[in-house]
Amino acid sequence: MLVFACVITMSSQTQKQLDDFNGLYQAELKRSGIVGSSFLFLVDGKVAADVRHGLANAEKNQIVDDSTIYHWASNTKPFTGIAIMQLRDRGLLKLDDPVIKYLPELAAVHNPFGEMSEITIRHLLTHSAGFRGSTWPWDKGKAWEPFEPTEYSQIVAMLPFTEILFKPGSKFSYSNPGIIFLGRIIEKLTGDDYEVYIDKNILKPLEMHRTYFDATPYHLLKHRSHSYYIENGKRTEGRFDANTGITVSNGGLNSPVSDMAKYLRFLMGDAASKEKHDGILKRSSLEEMWRPQLPTDADANGNLGFTTHIGLTFFIDERLSKTHIGHSGDQNGFVSYIDLDPAKKRGSILVFNTNVIPPANATRDQDPLRKLRDAARVLFR
Repeated sequence: MLVFACVITMSSQTQKQLDDFNGLYQAELKRSGIVGSSFLFLVDGKVAADVRHGLANAEKNQIVDDSTIYHWASNTKPFTGIAIMQLRDRGLLKLDDPVIKYLPELAAVHNPFGEMSEITIRHLLTHSAGFRGSTWPWDKGKAWEPFEPTEYSQIVAMLPFTEILFKPGSKFSYSNPGIIFLGRIIEKLTGDDYEVYIDKNILKPLEMHRTYFDATPYHLLKHRSHSYYIENGKRTEGRFDANTGITVSNGGLNSPVSDMAKYLRFLMGDAASKEKHDGILKRSSLEEMWRPQLPTDADANGNLGFTTHIGLTFFIDERLSKTHIGHSGDQNGFVSYIDLDPAKKRGSILVFNTNVIPPANATRDQDPLRKLRDAARVLFR
């Protein structure tokens, strides 16, 4: 099943682009066997295209609809960055503060390039602190292993066996532990659990009432999407309703596309909600997050060709425009991409409940997820 709705009248060129995307989207999803997916495109804060395809749960024959809840994985990270900027604007921290000022336990990490006091909050926000990429470095696929570490004490126990890999601030290197430390700082400064703080200070003000972290509330469980992998033509299931544990600030967000559209409008600067949005984070602070800090050619999913720089948790692609920003997510079979250009007043959400793993020698055109993301980005040209 595929639903395509164009809600506002578009220019003939943009309408043709949307029609072309819809045709490719339908063909690629069918060809690759992706179980379920949604696509949303906004212009001036209004819905230009709303596409929903396939099944949220293949076993239950549960159709993807406006209420379907996806897992957004690393698209959680900008929420963490926004929370840090809120605390900065309230005077509770400075971006160039040493991280060990708030997390003294990090002094146990080995830093061959200097003192741990030289690593700042800004380094964590820009993935340039030198920490490793993965959170759980000893994953061997055993049944007894947790999906992610469940207690902060497990992270602390690993610190004496952790080494900084390059001079902090010298380059971008995507790091999940770095974002976990930001989540911990939020908890230390506010006294709230990370999930509670984000709910009170971002989700509720944006009226994202069906958005939550980790285990699904009972009343929303009927809307929760399952997840899948396709590799070598074989489909397997991901874990249903997985718990991201202590990595929640790094990738624990679950939400329907309709709620994520409210977040996208906030980022785009919806004029009708300016007062409400400024109450969450000043526009100048949000735009500060979009200033290039370091060059990078790889996005959050490790894909090449979608970014040129990292800002403060957000990625920037100056090949599309100076104001084209976004983020992506990839975990447990869910893959998501958020792109926006505030100057052009355009934004898109593309999410799949199926991760298609292409052969190692596959070309870009043979990877359906990358191919569809490329096609969606044409709408910004």
